Amino acid sequence: MRKLYVLLLGLVLAWQATPAHAADNGSWSVYPVASKVAARPSFYLSADPGQTLTDKVAVQNRTGRPLTFRLYAADAYNTPRDGGFAVRTLKERMRGVGAWAKPAKSRITVPAHRTVTVPFTLHVPEGAEPGDHPGALVALDEKIDPGSGRFALGVQRAVGARVYLRVGGPTLPALSVGQLHISHHQPLVPGLGDSTATISYTLRNTGNVTLHPKVELKARGLFGRTLLDRELTGAPSELLPGQRVRLTETWRGAPQLDRGEVTLTVSAPGTRQSAGAAFLALPWLVVTLVFVAGAATGVLLVRARRGRVRRSARGRPSPRVRPTPSRPRSSPSARR
Repeated sequence: MRKLYVLLLGLVLAWQATPAHAADNGSWSVYPVASKVAARPSFYLSADPGQTLTDKVAVQNRTGRPLTFRLYAADAYNTPRDGGFAVRTLKERMRGVGAWAKPAKSRITVPAHRTVTVPFTLHVPEGAEPGDHPGALVALDEKIDPGSGRFALGVQRAVGARVYLRVGGPTLPALSVGQLHISHHQPLVPGLGDSTATISYTLRNTGNVTLHPKVELKARGLFGRTLLDRELTGAPSELLPGQRVRLTETWRGAPQLDRGEVTLTVSAPGTRQSAGAAFLALPWLVVTLVFVAGAATGVLLVRARRGRVRRSARGRPSPRVRPTPSRPRSSPSARR
């Protein structure tokens, strides 16, 4: 049987208790070489357009066998589903750090339980846009782990050390929130079961700096009653410049019979935006009964109207028909 191999690039960017708080997946770590002052969890760099920076990245092999890696720079982005920090794959087009940073070696072999340090340069081109350009230096394992079964998935793993680059120039923090939508999930019988609502919205960083957004959700019912007022925890901790994410929030205990408005307010230092949407909560049973009652009332009204028309037609006198007078016929002798 043939196996189908699909390249799955898992970039592990969480911090573990390894040197310099390295990005680590249990088998190897990638981290900035410590400066003379202290260890660095990530690369925090700043440069002006046209400037070239130099630095070093370390790759540590924590296994008992040699590992060979492709070493490359990549642009970062937010995953559309949950806003997580992710980086581009080797075959994707790079526009920022991924295009500007060049490791001295693109392929390295790290012996078992050893660490290899690789210098790299980062050249910011003339005309580069000011603001934040996040990315990572990635060590990609060249070996593809085969799966099992008829249609197996080959897994290729990678670990990246984050790069936070700020290009000199004007900075603009700006957020937008929109495409706010509310969908209700009501029990069939009012009062028998929980009522929930799903609130979905789009969050976008329209500025040129990385933001740490705070999202507040408020819901008000009839006569201005406060139904909900809380800060959402599902917003991304870092929303990168130019990135857009679609998020959802579950509202448990939503009203089963009410009419009101939901307001989302997103804020970060230097920016604040809001969006609102109206909602109407009606139990399905009530809606069905109202529809059936309306349809039945309509049928009865039509029948009653037709009955009145028929009765009116029977009581109305029939019109009289006047006979047409016949003209006398002349005899043959008269025509002569």
